[in-house]
Amino acid sequence: MIELILHMLRTRRGQAVALGLLSLLAVGAAVAVPAYVRAVDLQVIRGEVAGAAAAERTLTVSTQTGPGGSDPAGFEALTAVLLDDVPGLTTVYSVELAATGLEPGTDRTTSWVVFRQDVCAHLDLVAGRCVIGSGEIVLSERDADRLGLSTGDDAVLAEAGVINDPKPPVPVMVVGIYSVRAPGETYWAGHGYFAPGAGEPVFTGAATMERLDPQFATLTVDAVAPPAAFDRLDDLRARLDGLQAQAAETAPTLKIQTGIPALADRVEHGRAVARQTVPIGAVPLILLAYLTLYLAVDYGTEGRRRELAVVALRGARWWHRLVFGFAEPLAAITAGAVAGGVAGHLAVGALVAWRLPGIGTPGFGTDTLLYAVAAAAGALLVALLAQRRHLVSPVTELLRRIRPRGGTAGVVVFVVLAALAATAVVQLFVTDGQLAGVGLLAPALAIGALAYACSWLLAPAARAAGRAALRRGRLDLALAALQLGRRPAAQRMMLLLVAAVAVLGYAVSAADVARQDRELAARIGTGAPRVVSVAPVSRHELLRAVRAADPSGRFAMAVAELPGAGWAVDSSRLPAVVDRLPSYGGVFGLADLLHPPAHAPVVFPSREVSLDAVVAGIDSGERVRLRVVLASLSGPDTTTLDFGLLDNGPRTFVERERMCDGGCRLAAISLSRDGTGGAADASITLRSLSSADLFDASHWRVSGGSVTATGDGLTLSVTGLVDSPAWLQPSDAPYPLPVVTAGAAPAEVPGLDERELPVRALARFAALPRVGTAGLLADLEYADRLAVDAGLARSPEVWLNAAAPPDVLERLAAAGLSVTGERTAGSVRDRLDQQGPALSLWFHLCAGFLAVVLAAGGIGLIAAVDRGDRSADRAALRVQGLGRDTVRRAALWTYPALVVASGVCGLVVSLVVWRLTGWALPAFGSTTGLPPLPSPHWPSTAALPVSWLFGVALLLAVALRTGSFRADDAVG
Repeated sequence: MIELILHMLRTRRGQAVALGLLSLLAVGAAVAVPAYVRAVDLQVIRGEVAGAAAAERTLTVSTQTGPGGSDPAGFEALTAVLLDDVPGLTTVYSVELAATGLEPGTDRTTSWVVFRQDVCAHLDLVAGRCVIGSGEIVLSERDADRLGLSTGDDAVLAEAGVINDPKPPVPVMVVGIYSVRAPGETYWAGHGYFAPGAGEPVFTGAATMERLDPQFATLTVDAVAPPAAFDRLDDLRARLDGLQAQAAETAPTLKIQTGIPALADRVEHGRAVARQTVPIGAVPLILLAYLTLYLAVDYGTEGRRRELAVVALRGARWWHRLVFGFAEPLAAITAGAVAGGVAGHLAVGALVAWRLPGIGTPGFGTDTLLYAVAAAAGALLVALLAQRRHLVSPVTELLRRIRPRGGTAGVVVFVVLAALAATAVVQLFVTDGQLAGVGLLAPALAIGALAYACSWLLAPAARAAGRAALRRGRLDLALAALQLGRRPAAQRMMLLLVAAVAVLGYAVSAADVARQDRELAARIGTGAPRVVSVAPVSRHELLRAVRAADPSGRFAMAVAELPGAGWAVDSSRLPAVVDRLPSYGGVFGLADLLHPPAHAPVVFPSREVSLDAVVAGIDSGERVRLRVVLASLSGPDTTTLDFGLLDNGPRTFVERERMCDGGCRLAAISLSRDGTGGAADASITLRSLSSADLFDASHWRVSGGSVTATGDGLTLSVTGLVDSPAWLQPSDAPYPLPVVTAGAAPAEVPGLDERELPVRALARFAALPRVGTAGLLADLEYADRLAVDAGLARSPEVWLNAAAPPDVLERLAAAGLSVTGERTAGSVRDRLDQQGPALSLWFHLCAGFLAVVLAAGGIGLIAAVDRGDRSADRAALRVQGLGRDTVRRAALWTYPALVVASGVCGLVVSLVVWRLTGWALPAFGSTTGLPPLPSPHWPSTAALPVSWLFGVALLLAVALRTGSFRADDAVG
């Protein structure tokens, strides 16, 4: 029997190779899933860890020492014991204390003295060298300039705040001036050593710290988690929880802080999304491989029907027929399965090396072996099912040339497939796109059901086309169409082709729409091509500095956050700085409407701030206080002048404010009740207030009171003053504030001073820069004037376009802004491209193109088996007098016509299935920092047509080649 099987394999080696290749593809695709998922897991960890803040990778153990001196060695030993249960962490030890001696003045301002392990490797020395021995310090470049110190200068350091038993000062020498290479580097562990506005550390060595011998110091050990620590997240969380419990039990004075759990959550989410997304691309390919294998075995056995009939005539038992019929495909499929396990692993290695350099080839784990065995078993089962009819059919059935139609079996298969597809799609909608259970199979099942329906329509459509061609006298077209309509092989081939083209179209749609999502997320979420965050600064100073750095308004725009509502921008620069995306609609045409003309602000031109007023209506015992809020016109400062408690009668209030040397803008005047007691009433008539128009009430707005203009001036009246002050402001900005919105237009939003601010929506758009589909944009200058505090900007930023000059950061610094961070739309897009969903879709694309290659091979396999019968039919037609050219054209056009029809149907099926299920595919692993976004529903006008043309062209080339062979057979 073995010799006979080997002889059959040699005789039909082409068919055996084809079965082996199909088995290889099915098993290889199954093996590739866990291998690629492991690679994506590693990349997700690498990407999330690389993009994480230093504090999110660090476990910090700290304690405060008390009287009696510090015990650094004991603390370090205790911490080492605690951290021993969390292996792989890199530790950095530090001691921090407040010291006096460097800062000038009598207020004994303290300096921040720090010993940090291996600090010299993370500093850039501008002058001198790093600390080596005792009594040496290095200063930051900024502090050295401020203090007038340079290398070689002597100073003293003494611990600050020590009253009992103070130690004598320690003489030190400045040996180096440093700048920080990377303030956000993981080494610094998020300690905020270089936070804007704070004094930068004075670094020293361990020997100097020992000489200082501080009584009150902060001892810290920062343990940094490497990417490998996140491979086993459950174990990492358990160890961290155990560490917290152990520290609470053995050393309750220790303080443990870590952001690792938050980073672990992001990693776990990204990995979970990848594990959901990769199989969605693999399942259709595996099912197509099984379908092609089924057809290949079925039609291969069809060509051996006479052999099986002879075996049956000799009286062989059913199990002998089974062995005789199944042994040949069994051997080919088994060999292909073994090769597929290796090939799938190598293919993933190549894909990983291309798309994920540096990850390395994923290992061959137990799950890979299980997937390979399951896929091989599935291939053998499919082969057995394909032969079932041939192995049990009677001899008379085996000797028939025309195969009987499937009867009700096909109907049952379609009904079951359609029911499963409907269930899976409904589950997606019911669970709001949760990819779990049968929902993971929704795309594959929907493609299968619709492709089955299209193949059923082939027969009636082909017969109708054939009859129409006969009426027009086109015998070649009629023959081609009628053959497609009466042969079951054509229906099965169309099922394969439609499914293959649909799988490719679905994969391309998923990848392209996800690419659009990531592009929109990067561009809308960032706001502008380049965004620079700056240190805390007043709103007025932010506007002034950006306008000074870019007087022409060509490349820079000041931006600040509106609390919980959106962003305030320097709207005149909006059209020049922000990318013009279709989602933004005509927002750029409304930029001028956001900043309409308004009354000039009330300005005090010099230091003297005076108000001439008449106060009335204050009853005995009532305490009403007058305050004036000012914003400097020449610098970053703001101030509130307190003119004290009011008495009835004429009053002149005068203050001299140094910050008003360059002029000050009046932000607001307030009346408030001082202390406790009942409600207070008051009336103040302003008779003189710098250049303000006090005789037109329309030039003023009030909250918490009323304002009237008389011949004496402007009267502010308040009644029932309790907790909230009454505010009087110049009408130097439109009120309500003009805004443009995305999503619902609110009537009020929190203003820059966090008071409720009425707004007037000019227009509504699908999306807006930085706010996405929910929020608003307003003019920063006018939003600032409507605030009553003239305070700091919330999340101050400078948005830059691609035309920003290379020295733009230097220009901003020269204008008075301190840059604290920077990001670009490109960097955000790169981060999103390294998340699980984006990486998973590369697997989808590979699976889609392999599906088309699989279908091309299926054409050749089915046509090879079909060739003998079709050649005999056409030979008979030649004997009946049909012309050679007509027969040739009929043979040549049969399969190409089927490919074209299948290609059109496959494109429609892919779009239908995409619309039903594509919305559930995740585009991002983590949406942290991203606003709600407008999701594109369809692939771009180029991606899907180009890939579809490629797939159909490949299938047409194979069909034409196959058709040319058949035409030669028919006329030969």
